[in-house]
Amino acid sequence: MARPDPAHAAPRLQPEVPAGTKESSLTLERGLSLLQAVADAESEAPTISDLAARIGVSRAAVYRLLGPLQSRGLVRREGSRVRLGLGVLWLAGRVLPQLRVACTPALRGLAEKVGATAHLTVADGSEAQAVAVVEPSWTSYHVSYRVGTRHPVQRGAAGQAVDLPVGSPRWISSSGDLQQGAFGVAAPVRGVPGLRASVGVVALQPIAADEIGPMVVETAETVAEALR
Repeated sequence: MARPDPAHAAPRLQPEVPAGTKESSLTLERGLSLLQAVADAESEAPTISDLAARIGVSRAAVYRLLGPLQSRGLVRREGSRVRLGLGVLWLAGRVLPQLRVACTPALRGLAEKVGATAHLTVADGSEAQAVAVVEPSWTSYHVSYRVGTRHPVQRGAAGQAVDLPVGSPRWISSSGDLQQGAFGVAAPVRGVPGLRASVGVVALQPIAADEIGPMVVETAETVAEALR
């Protein structure tokens, strides 16, 4: 039986994306770009003309895009100028609870395996904040680390690991930086856009960093996957 000539074979048709879907995606992208442009203004609030120039659309398009954002309180207008709205604070307030839910299983596994208090620390400017903490269930004593605890980013393993550059050691350890007699090991959470964070453990006895470090790194990678 003769094989069909490849030159005359029927062309493969790509699935056609409905025009409405493309238009909706473009509108969403422009709306997000507009919100980002408003957020990026560090001093004086941008005008409608400023925003049109920044995202590459007409002034009329900016007015259309502002409507849904205003109705949800994400932006507010002051004459021709646009500022972030209080709705952004509500959204921001929902971030940390969701972070805790997403990372707690991985932190639980690390705490139980190592026998030390495990935590997720997130950088907020020059400060590091503990946003999720899991204590081991089987130890006689362990560090009680309160959620919300803040300290300078440059102090302690948890803070220093946040900005640990690629190509440097995979984890960092510390001793007595934040509390006398406390020992810590931490690794950065990488690959989550907009997030500067670390996963670590803290204990009241010296930690074998060469043994515990790889476990902390593995947990940080698991947390990163959960947050993407």
